Amino acid sequence: MTARKKLLGDWMGRLTKVAMSGPEPYAVVLAELQGLRERVPRLTGALVASGDGLLITHDLPGHIEPDGMAALTASHLALSYRLASTAHGGGFDEVVVHGSGGYVVIYTAGWASLTVLAESEVNVGRLHLESRPVARAIADHLTVLSNGPRHKQSTKVE
Repeated sequence: MTARKKLLGDWMGRLTKVAMSGPEPYAVVLAELQGLRERVPRLTGALVASGDGLLITHDLPGHIEPDGMAALTASHLALSYRLASTAHGGGFDEVVVHGSGGYVVIYTAGWASLTVLAESEVNVGRLHLESRPVARAIADHLTVLSNGPRHKQSTKVE
């Protein structure tokens, strides 16, 4: 590796939103996706994307382009949030799209989203039961990654 490429890599690491903690900072998030896929029969893939449509990590089948799917997820998430806030004045948690070929479910995960793809025959209750806690765990992981290491502050009790 040339010195120029190394310097560019160092700059890119400093400019990203998430502190780089090794070769793959999102390995723990990817592990969550892979665990979800193992636990839910007929789940065909999953991805995590930022709110602005940038791919964070994925476990998708080869025929789906991850960056394009991340962008579609973000636009659908924005529309769903707007619909929910207009209709009920509240927040938004998830959206389910049921097509002839299967399901696409998008869950909020902090400043990101978890999108899961499943076959038509999936048990939707099981899908939600397994995916909702994973979305919360991903939100927690991303918060830790984006904040970097924190020092504990001592509190005095008087």
